[in-house]
Amino acid sequence: MTAWLLRALALGGLAVVLRVLLGFAMGFVATYGLWLRLLCLVVLIGAAVAWGLRDGRADRRANPNPERGADLTILWLQAAVVGGIACGLVSWVLDFLPKVDLGDAGLLFEATAASAFIVLLIFVPALIGVALGRMLARREHDRPASAGKLTPAGTPA
Repeated sequence: MTAWLLRALALGGLAVVLRVLLGFAMGFVATYGLWLRLLCLVVLIGAAVAWGLRDGRADRRANPNPERGADLTILWLQAAVVGGIACGLVSWVLDFLPKVDLGDAGLLFEATAASAFIVLLIFVPALIGVALGRMLARREHDRPASAGKLTPAGTPA
């Protein structure tokens, strides 16, 4: 399985699960709708940032020269587009099931606006995570090996 497809399935699936859980929760505690939506947003954004951070660190450790790194932008763009469109279509299909309330949006809305929103919720945080991961890995690489170590006399090396 290619790297972008794994990310698309995982994050698109996470978005669908969060939408279904949000739909069930809104049926029971509708007064907390704002906080529930915010929680789902934070979970999805956090997952994308964390995975992007991991990718950025791994890429910079494998390729210390910034000119030789992998093109993670295209990888994450492919993952976000496929994950977003799949999330919209799966959510549209799931909305036909009894007792699953996802807002009764039509196919056109789910395939365009809802999908585009999920694409942005995956792509932008993931690229922020990639940038942070590369920056952190570069700082680790640039740090001298003797930094922070003390000699037996208690003075810095």
